[in-house]
Amino acid sequence: MTETPAPTHAADAWPSLPLAGWEDTRATLHMWTQVVGKVRLAQTPWINHWWHVPLYVTPRGLTTAAMAYGAGSFEIAFDFVDHRLRVDAGGAGSRTLPLEPRSVADFHRGLMDALASLGIRPRIWPVPVEVPDPVPFPEDHAHASYDPEYARRFGQALVSADRVLREFRSGFTGKCSPVHFFWGSFDLAVTRFSGRAAPPHPGGIPGLADWVTREAYSHEVSSAGWWPGGGPFPDAAFYAYMYPQPAGYADARVRPPEALYLADAGEWVLSHEAVRAAPDPDGAVRAFLEDTYAAGAELAGWDRAALERPA
Repeated sequence: MTETPAPTHAADAWPSLPLAGWEDTRATLHMWTQVVGKVRLAQTPWINHWWHVPLYVTPRGLTTAAMAYGAGSFEIAFDFVDHRLRVDAGGAGSRTLPLEPRSVADFHRGLMDALASLGIRPRIWPVPVEVPDPVPFPEDHAHASYDPEYARRFGQALVSADRVLREFRSGFTGKCSPVHFFWGSFDLAVTRFSGRAAPPHPGGIPGLADWVTREAYSHEVSSAGWWPGGGPFPDAAFYAYMYPQPAGYADARVRPPEALYLADAGEWVLSHEAVRAAPDPDGAVRAFLEDTYAAGAELAGWDRAALERPA
């Protein structure tokens, strides 16, 4: 008889991820995911709000999902368990690159060589986005760190965050994005829409053209997600915001009590450490997501009866 595996312990599901412990690795992974993300951008048909460019969480890390090339398709996936990058072109073959300390320039060259060996030659713009003073991938020798333990923790945290965000997404019947990982901002996100157009976004995001931002925020949104550190809140945290932000949103009552409103960023945050310390980590995140959404939707006058369904 096959035994059902024991559920993952909360401490394992939500591993410690202090930025000070893996800042260099995080910065390197940010650039590596941008290299892979640029391939997805080049090979995937456009979808509104840039939904064709993110990566997706897997049990082992992140993937592009299938991308068309000629009459076939291929996939690029990060494996933070066995620490390798896999390029799979189906019957045409596969290639792997070890995930280990290596520069962005070396990673970029290795991936392009692996793709070429499979007959795949994507044309990408090899410059990162959404970062100040971007260095082209072939010239970036500064980012070259990879701590396998912290990469594993990052992968596990993604799995847990993805699980709770998917549960949260299920209660909304209106237009809603997938749960996806944006490699530009380096965060996992899910976005709900009211159905109404939004005023033009002011833009101003470093390393990102304003017209790109305006397409992303062309309609009213309630967005939530998880970033692994290095954002407005330095360590890993869940976040939530509205665009446009309704008056009174900053004063909403949000659970759990550890939730904070960051005025400079215009976002609510719940630290990853607060989630880890909670008696019910998943429940703490669900309360944060539901409260920030409900407060914003009420204040903005969304037609909640038409957009939601009971859990």
